[in-house]
Amino acid sequence: MIESPKEGARPRIIAVAGNMGAGKSSLVKWLEQQFGMVPFFEPNEENPYLSDFYADMPRWAMSSQLFFLVRRFHIHRDVVRRAAVDPRPIVQDRTLYEDAEVFAAHLHRAGYIDERDWRMYDDLYRTLREEIRPPDLMIYLRCPLPTLVRRIRQRGREFERKVPKSYLAALDRLYEEWHARYDLSPTLVLETDRLDYVERLFDRLEVVRAIEKHLG
Repeated sequence: MIESPKEGARPRIIAVAGNMGAGKSSLVKWLEQQFGMVPFFEPNEENPYLSDFYADMPRWAMSSQLFFLVRRFHIHRDVVRRAAVDPRPIVQDRTLYEDAEVFAAHLHRAGYIDERDWRMYDDLYRTLREEIRPPDLMIYLRCPLPTLVRRIRQRGREFERKVPKSYLAALDRLYEEWHARYDLSPTLVLETDRLDYVERLFDRLEVVRAIEKHLG
């Protein structure tokens, strides 16, 4: 059982990272239902640039990424504020680190964000990163590209149907690079094409035991 902290201790914060279609939202919802964790979900539906971005990445890359960076910083700040008044553990869907070091980094490498804008964006990211509390545990969801493509098609979000497979593959490589250098908190890797923590009891037990081990 993942318990709330003892009196006087700060609540645990778990972050869930992973590519599109890796199963982040499903894991966040499952942890909320099973253990009463307070969820903070990704602000996809709030981004007014997202549909335009997937239709024309060079035109809308910078606008979309700035929105996500600032909005994600607000979420991190809200998480810390919630932890100050609520003893329940918190689970967060995606983080500021991924926005910058995976998604924005890909757009820069692909030439959609030029060098001048990238320097400004990176400076803003580094400034905001210093102001947020890292999670107590980062759960990284690893998933093969064919499974990601299938899941994205199945869930039927209109703006995601325009995403090319090459884009997902590029994000996947950057996620692996980011995960290899991330050192701000303990990390738990879940292979989500193998584990079904929603339907299979033994998989649920494996996930719970792994989280408990990392949280001590």
